[in-house]
Amino acid sequence: MSYPKPWKSYADQLDQLMARGMFVTDRELALDYLERIGYYRLSGYWFAFRERSEPACMLDTEGKKPEKVRVERMALDAFRRGATFQNAVDLYVFDKKLRLLAMDALERIEVALRVDVSHALGKLDPFAYLTPELFDEKFSRRLDKGSGLSGHHEWLTKHAQLIGRSKEEFVRHNRTRYGLPLAIWVACEVWDFGTLSTLFSGMRVEEQDAIAGQYGVSNGRIFAGWLRSLNYLRNVCAHHSRLWNRNIIDQPKLPPVSEVPWVAPFEADAHARARCFLLLKIARHLLAVVNPRSSWPERMKAHLLAFPDLAHLELNLAGMGAPPDWEAEW
Repeated sequence: MSYPKPWKSYADQLDQLMARGMFVTDRELALDYLERIGYYRLSGYWFAFRERSEPACMLDTEGKKPEKVRVERMALDAFRRGATFQNAVDLYVFDKKLRLLAMDALERIEVALRVDVSHALGKLDPFAYLTPELFDEKFSRRLDKGSGLSGHHEWLTKHAQLIGRSKEEFVRHNRTRYGLPLAIWVACEVWDFGTLSTLFSGMRVEEQDAIAGQYGVSNGRIFAGWLRSLNYLRNVCAHHSRLWNRNIIDQPKLPPVSEVPWVAPFEADAHARARCFLLLKIARHLLAVVNPRSSWPERMKAHLLAFPDLAHLELNLAGMGAPPDWEAEW
């Protein structure tokens, strides 16, 4: 299969953008950004600046109108009037700072939850993570049809890899002095967020609910979904991917409004539930327990208020799922 798009110099890339209607105030500066950031990465930010086609009904594979009509507006090559190269750079810089702030909160949450999980399971057995009977049966006994392994078995494989690759002094010390396996309160320090959230999802209801209850959420399965979504957020940030208007694939379920009042604006808003602002609110909720004196909420709020002025392109914080009165509820 031949690839139809030819290689272009940075100057040619910029000329193409200008030909499509993007305004460039400083050509040399724009070329510098293309060289340092790259056309493809920046295109994720100016994609929102592109004109859209008229709404069209999408037909099914047989060319018939489906029962559920799906109307789409395709992105065109031309940019909206007033779109500038600097607008894209400003949005890119905003998104970069957004990811850094998100990672700051996630690091604190991850460390605290390692303690929560290892303390709860360690009370049952110092090596509880090796014992299938201490986990939910779906996690410990149900076999995957493809691999033939249980979720617990697959988790142990990942855990063993993390222990084997670790260069940490505390791992070497414990292996030398006490041998393997490592006690859970030692082993948990090598877990990444994904390993942590997977193990929590496999815990029994009573242990899940006990930990979730510490954070004001009575249902541990909802809390497990929160951790999966935060792990997704962590991966987006760690891989320097666009975040501000990204569609969240693994969307978290919401607890009752009577339990967590701030979820109210998200209940009937499918768009807001599919954007990152909800995940930032979850991080804000957890951080209030993990570190109630943290300045993170104020720093994040200040950053959100500094969203680039893109009103001429009809872009604002609503694109990342923020309700109209989000400042008052933050």
